[in-house]
Amino acid sequence: MFCCFCFLHLSDYLFIFLHCFPKSLDFSDLLAEVTVPVSMKEVGGYIEKQVAYLSGGRGEDSSVIITLPECSAFSDIPEEALTKVFTYLTLIPRQPGVKFIIILDRRLDTWASIKTALARIAASFPGNLHLVLVLRPTSFFHRTVTDIGFRFSQEDFMLKMPVVMLSSVTDLLRYIDENQLTSEFGGTLDYCHSDWIVLRTAIESFAVTVKDIAQMLQGFGTELAETELPEEAKAIEYLLELHTDKYRKLKDAIRSVSKEGRHLLSSLETTAKEDDSQWDVKLDWETVQRLLAQLRDMESAFDGFFEKHHLKLHQYLQLLRYEQSFQEVRLSSTCLSMFEVTARAQIIILHGHQLSAGHHYAMALIMQRCNELRHYCDTLTAALKSKHTRLLQTHQMLLCLGQTWCDDAAYLLANQLVDKFQSKEGAQAALRDIEKLLEGAPSMLSSGLDIVTAEYEAVITPHFQVIQQMIQNRQACLRKLADKHVRPVQLVAPRPENTPRSKSPLFSPKHGTAQAHRYKPAYFKRRIVIEIENFHVMRELIETERIYVEELLSVLLGYRAEMDNPALSGVLPPILRSKRDILFGNMPEIYNFHIFLQDLEGCLEAPEAVGACFLERKESFQMYESYCQNKLRSEALWRQFSDCGFFLECQKKLEHKLGLDSYLLKPIQRLTKYQLLLKELIKYSTDCEGTSELQGALAAMLDLLKSVNDSMHQIAITGYEGDICELGRVLMQGSFSVWISHKKGPTRMKEMARFKPMQRHLFLYERALLLCKRREEHGDGCDKTPSYSFKHCLKMTAVGITENVKGDVKKFEIWYSGREEVYVVQAPTVEVKMAWLNELRRILTNQQKMLRGLRAT
Repeated sequence: MFCCFCFLHLSDYLFIFLHCFPKSLDFSDLLAEVTVPVSMKEVGGYIEKQVAYLSGGRGEDSSVIITLPECSAFSDIPEEALTKVFTYLTLIPRQPGVKFIIILDRRLDTWASIKTALARIAASFPGNLHLVLVLRPTSFFHRTVTDIGFRFSQEDFMLKMPVVMLSSVTDLLRYIDENQLTSEFGGTLDYCHSDWIVLRTAIESFAVTVKDIAQMLQGFGTELAETELPEEAKAIEYLLELHTDKYRKLKDAIRSVSKEGRHLLSSLETTAKEDDSQWDVKLDWETVQRLLAQLRDMESAFDGFFEKHHLKLHQYLQLLRYEQSFQEVRLSSTCLSMFEVTARAQIIILHGHQLSAGHHYAMALIMQRCNELRHYCDTLTAALKSKHTRLLQTHQMLLCLGQTWCDDAAYLLANQLVDKFQSKEGAQAALRDIEKLLEGAPSMLSSGLDIVTAEYEAVITPHFQVIQQMIQNRQACLRKLADKHVRPVQLVAPRPENTPRSKSPLFSPKHGTAQAHRYKPAYFKRRIVIEIENFHVMRELIETERIYVEELLSVLLGYRAEMDNPALSGVLPPILRSKRDILFGNMPEIYNFHIFLQDLEGCLEAPEAVGACFLERKESFQMYESYCQNKLRSEALWRQFSDCGFFLECQKKLEHKLGLDSYLLKPIQRLTKYQLLLKELIKYSTDCEGTSELQGALAAMLDLLKSVNDSMHQIAITGYEGDICELGRVLMQGSFSVWISHKKGPTRMKEMARFKPMQRHLFLYERALLLCKRREEHGDGCDKTPSYSFKHCLKMTAVGITENVKGDVKKFEIWYSGREEVYVVQAPTVEVKMAWLNELRRILTNQQKMLRGLRAT
């Protein structure tokens, strides 16, 4: 029964999946940049003792000043530790080719200490040492010894580094400006060592945290890339949940670190504004800014990686489920009816199109499955149509034969006069007539009932059963009369005075009962017509719905998705790609919603369920309102780019006879088609089960069309400065003649003198009433559109109404703020007036109920 399918093993899916799976994250460059040879953690003890520090001052050629203050324990510092201290300080500026000036303060020390310090600096300093300024001892003896010692050792030191021996702080000012020196050297530079340590610690802690985040992200990326993919759907669902949970935790960590960095950056910005001359603060600000930028780049890369991973894993799960559904249809083709198999196959085809519209990585495989199922459905549909035709013909034949024979039988029974079979011979003759009638009954009448569908069986069976029961009763009575010579009881039969022209008295209105009426031939014919017409309407509804869904899909795949096709980028204007949501509106949302085609297909044998099917989705149909509101913008964009080569190329590929603009009208056309089809169903479903639901569905569709029409007028309102969405949903709109009067104010006399009414277009919202003036339509031909200039806004909380105005039954009053303003409104007809009054009354009543509830609370 099932056609030959080409199946791939699950390992093939895995191969396809792994080929398009994103590679692991790599932040090695960032980790190398964040990693530093020496950190505050390693040299913090010596920095806190102030062995050496960066004050933020600069010397000539923008050389960075490193100060070595008086320190009794300087000689006790290990050589390795001193090297790390110097390395740490020289790494802070992070500028290529930066030079350094060392201020060695030894005013309270000896020549031996100075000599040792200079030797250690020469051996340990890793940077470009521009100059060493030594403040020599201030005592006479130690200064003399220092001068003599330096004179004999000068050549040794000068070969390694330039050294200048200074007698006092005043000499220091010849080399460095006063504003670049701290207060201990008579300068004005503001420097606090403890604050500097806190700042450096915070910056390095932030850098380390960024490094840790990078390592965690890279580790998680590796874990995702190396995870073995299971072949069971539940296991994949567990993986998705597990990975998503880890992703969220990492995102929380990134947000926390980003917040910390922004706070640190804000503090540095404040400090920089207070003192623009502090170069080190600017460098720190640049460092934190760079780290934040790197963190954002990491987060962006991580988000992109996880999004691709999550998408592919989710698509792999979708593929497994799709293949499972496909296999189930294949296996169930031998145990289910053709109709059930076709319905399931259609659902799977629609699901496959939805997966393809979402750019599934296995699109080719899915479309292959869809094509196979479609071919099979076509075969089954052709077989079903052929069988339906045969059954319908058989039914018509049976119905014709059954009605003819039943009418003959009823005529015979009605015309067997009681006085003729009071004798034995008369009874036997009547029995022979009945037996002859039974011999002439169509042999396939009773057996044929087994092959007629249930809906038609319900039409034929009651008719046949009633006649059959009457014949059996008559035979029983006649047999008794033939066997016994007893005067029989009067049989229940039509009066013998019936005229011959009434061939079938059984179905005559003279019976006067509802039961007899039910078995009239006309009743059965009407029932058959209703069933057939309902079937045709349902077929039209389902077939047109299927065509509509396929057309939506062709537009989404053939136009919208092709905007991302690199091969067509040369013929697609860049601005058009960014405005695809304007051109197509919410068509993808509408397409996804129309999976309810499956439910409509389930109503083919039960048309009475169609009304409930529409009512269940009453709210979802509101998405058409958004599509229609966007239509004007879409049409304007289409007119601007209709000659674009991209559209011509796509139309050629799709082999569409009509352009894209014709297909963009399909949702609006489909919306109007629903109410026509529902009217047809109601026409042939009077007094049947589900009629009330069909009436409700029709009312819902008509309300939706009205709402769409009202909203289309609403978007043409100009001059309203507030947010029109805050007024709620537009309930009614229309043009009226309006007179306005104010209780007081300078405009009162002017308004009283106005005899000619103003023409205003009113928009009634849930929370307000807008009065606008209709302007001339813009555009040419069919492109003409009206516009409405905003004039007044009346909040419904301050509105009252007077339903009748003397002199004209079409007028009513809308008064505002306790009749401070009164608007006399004249409707075009009394019906329009009553419709508006009913809606206004409903809004005001709801407001009163709400106020009473608030007071009670």
